[in-house]
Amino acid sequence: MISFVGAGPGAADLITLRGAARLAAADVVIWASSLVPEGILEHCRAGSTILDSSTMTLEDVLGIYDANPEAATVRLHSGDPAIFGAIQEQIDWCVAHERSFEVIPGVTSLSAAAATLGRELTIPTISQSVVLTRVPGRTSASMPESETLAGFAAHGCTMAIFLSASKPRDLQAQLLAPESAFDLDTPAAIVVRASWPDERVVRTTLGRLAEDIEATKEKRTVLVLVGPALSEVGARSHLYSPRFSHHFRLRSHDGSTTGRPSRNQRPSPAAPSRQGEANRREGENAASTGPHGN
Repeated sequence: MISFVGAGPGAADLITLRGAARLAAADVVIWASSLVPEGILEHCRAGSTILDSSTMTLEDVLGIYDANPEAATVRLHSGDPAIFGAIQEQIDWCVAHERSFEVIPGVTSLSAAAATLGRELTIPTISQSVVLTRVPGRTSASMPESETLAGFAAHGCTMAIFLSASKPRDLQAQLLAPESAFDLDTPAAIVVRASWPDERVVRTTLGRLAEDIEATKEKRTVLVLVGPALSEVGARSHLYSPRFSHHFRLRSHDGSTTGRPSRNQRPSPAAPSRQGEANRREGENAASTGPHGN
């Protein structure tokens, strides 16, 4: 089995339980030291073969898969493998060579950045959509012509821009294009190495974005967030409003804010009280010793 595992954003304890279990059982682990902190390897078992992919080509990696057909192999990717993970070509190889594989999702750097900022990215009436994208760079051939930063910015939703710190001026210019819904005062945030021990956060505005990115002197592991959801307060969510009903909860009575479970609500198992647990044990002891004691 080849397991494509999301290592999470950086912190060793932000890998999933399943991902950590796959590392602990792996015979071969291929990881990128340029993107994944070494602390993640603490989950590996002693004696496993650990290979650094930072100097490998795709063909090098596939050669390891080919040479170890019986091994439990983990390909450790930063963040979540589904987001700029470069796993599809590896999956295609597995399918073509009839090799079993699985994908273990991971916590994204976007999730870690939002947690650090203490912000929800989908605030009612402010933004209900998040666009994950990047500036076309050396791999601009991979970017479809219809996907432009200016086009996405026209919607005014929350934007998460990966892999773009090397072109801060271009990034800023596209976000402020004539068709953009943003302006110079639109809030933005620069998160460097989200959840790593040396994480840095710069809260800024779109008007200062380029100079603040340049001031970090970082070009890798930088995530830029842009949009009004980073600072504005939206309307209250309908989901938990007393005036709103759904499958599991009825609308509250007039003048009340107390939730009313619907008939579809399954009763949750109640934790036994200390007295109830004591009574249960006393009953078990009585049953085991009989009516006359020992």
